[in-house]
This record gives sequence, structure tokens and C-alpha cells, in this order.
Amino acid sequence: MKRLVVLGGSDGTISSFRAARRLGLGTVCVDMRADAPAVREADEFLHLSTRDVDAVTAALRGSGDVAGLIAPGTDINLPSLVEIAGRLGLPCGLSAAALRASTDKAYFREVCAGLGLGGPGYVGGSAEEVARDAGRLAFPVIVKPVDSGSSRGITVCATPAEVADAATAAAAASPTATVIVEELVTGRDLCGEAFLQDGRVALLGLSDRVVAAPRVVAVGHDMAPRDERLTAEVTRQLELACAEVGYPDGPVNLDLFVTPDGSVVLIEMGTRIGGNGMGEALGLMYGVDTVAAAVQLAVGQRPDLTPRWSRHTAVRMLRSGSAGTLVALDGVPEALAVPGVADIVVTALPGEPVVPYTECRAKLGYLLASGDTAGDLARALAAAEDLVQVRVDAG
Repeated sequence: MKRLVVLGGSDGTISSFRAARRLGLGTVCVDMRADAPAVREADEFLHLSTRDVDAVTAALRGSGDVAGLIAPGTDINLPSLVEIAGRLGLPCGLSAAALRASTDKAYFREVCAGLGLGGPGYVGGSAEEVARDAGRLAFPVIVKPVDSGSSRGITVCATPAEVADAATAAAAASPTATVIVEELVTGRDLCGEAFLQDGRVALLGLSDRVVAAPRVVAVGHDMAPRDERLTAEVTRQLELACAEVGYPDGPVNLDLFVTPDGSVVLIEMGTRIGGNGMGEALGLMYGVDTVAAAVQLAVGQRPDLTPRWSRHTAVRMLRSGSAGTLVALDGVPEALAVPGVADIVVTALPGEPVVPYTECRAKLGYLLASGDTAGDLARALAAAEDLVQVRVDAG
């Protein structure tokens, strides 16, 4: 049996293990954490850091049945994927520029500026450099690591005096201690999932973040068909950016704003399947197994991305309101039986510690649903969320 190596065992990789199984592939999980959520999904486990390229390569070298590598859900493991694939002669669709655009937010701003795409003013560099140079920008600004995910190390600053401390915090969250300060873009904040084939956007799903006050971290995403002009403009910009960095085929995860005057501003792009159920949501929207498509590309196959329909889809995070030990997630089988509920991915087990949901890493899993209309989807979500109950021992 051919095997797929998955770099990382976070909850964002679970769907890739399951897709590989559907395609008849064996799986190997590489992670430094033996208790990572996806380890139990894998056929084999390499207890190694994904960043230890030498050790991972040595462990895989000589295994003639390894068909490919994938690093879904986060940009962190993309550099290792490119290096290991190159050493082992495995398929890899990431050019050096595509890798850099995914892992360096300042470089992505350079790409967009070079293409004449609208975007915020910015400065990048060390904490000291951006604190020195940020005064040339229009405030407020957002300070963030160029190469970190999960919203770590991000601060919005109203005045130049606040930048130094924010930059220090951002540098501490950056693997390379590199920071970007951008003028704050306002408007409609959207997330995007896309799949390119032959340089064209074959599938595109744009979603609104769903938040529960007073928290600002997303508790879910609503993905739905959009205005044709908006879809066309996002498609145009994304195709230009991907062509510029040499990325004609594969999944893309992106953040963007639609400003009050209707302009589209791409903020970030990752050349991989999205985490938090976003890759699956895109598939539900069009009736295409997008996660399996990403796996097929990873092993050198060409996926069929022909849409079967266009539906409203959503992701909702399963979460705890208090710290303690997880006793149970009740009602999951009943919720799965609700019409429109496509899947419930549980990432935490009874007996494991849980914390309040203040960032995506604290989720206990996620629920995926779809409907022909927004109303159908809302009814499915309401019924399922009423059924799933989190029991925690605060002991």
C-alpha cells in the first residue's frame, strides 16, 4: 500500500488522514507531540519534530512506498514539506516564491504591490526596525509576526507610541523574530478558500467570521455564494498573485477585506488546505471532495474539481465555556442525524484538560453543515447546536 506522510498532528490535519483513507492510502503522522489530536487517525506515527528535516528525511529514506507529503491546516510546516520532498524526490507543487508568500506576510505585500493590487501601507523587519519606521504609516495600524499563525502576537495600535511594545510581542511569537506593521484596513472582513487548477480558480468560497460577544475569536464561518462582481474580483486578484509566485495548482487559504468603497484587498495567502474545517466547507459548497483533491495532488495525481452544485455551508466550533477536565460531548450521534449536518469532527477526548475558547486552538472539534438556502442551513445549525452539549468537570 502506498503511504501519505502528513506533517503535523494538529486537528487541522484530521480531515487529510481521513481523505487518504478514502483514497486507499496508508498514512504516517509526523509530530513532536505523541498526544496530538490526529495521531490516533494515522496508521503510523513518527515521534519527531516536523522542523527536524534531517531526522524526518532519514526516517523516510528508503521507504519505496511513500507516495507523497502534505502539510495541511497551517503554514508552519510548509518549509519542511518543500525540503523533505526535494530530498526524497516526491511530488511538490510549491515553488520557492509560493512558499515565501505563505510564510512571509511582508513578502506577500510586496507581491501584491508589484502587481498593482490595492493594499495597506506597511513596514517590516525586526522589532526595533518597525518601531523606528512605523511613524511613516497612517494610524491605526496592526502589528503582527510575518510568519506565525492562530492570531498569535497580533496587536492593533492607535498611536506610534504603542508600536514598540506590540512589535516586541510580535517578534516573540515569530520563529524568525520578524514583524510587519500594516495600516489597518477596515470594511467587511472575509475568509476565503480556493482551489486552483492550471492557473485558474476552479473553486472559490468566501466566508464571514461568526463571533460571540464579547470574544473576538471566530466561533465559526458562514460560506455562501457571493455577488458575481465580488467573486470575479477576488478570482482575478488571486489568479494574478498565484501566477506571480508560480503556484498554478492546489488549495489556497486567504484573508481579505472588502472596503467601504467596494475595493477588494488581499491580506494574507497560504498555499495549503485551510484548517478549522474550512477546506471541508469549500467541498460541501460545491459537492467536491476538496481535501481528497489536495491529497491527490500531494501524490502526483490530477483531481476532478468539477462542481456539482452551489450551496450555503458553515463551520461551528465545539467549545468549552470553562476550564477543567472534559467529561463528555453529549448528543453527537443525534446531531449527525440532523438533515444538513455533514460531519462532526471531535478533537478532544474525555479525560483531557480543556480551557475556555479564547483562541482556535482551544476548540474541542467542529461541526460542518450545508443547505440549499441560508434558512435551511440556519435550521440545521440551530438543531445540531442544541443537541451537542459539552460536559466539563471544573473540579
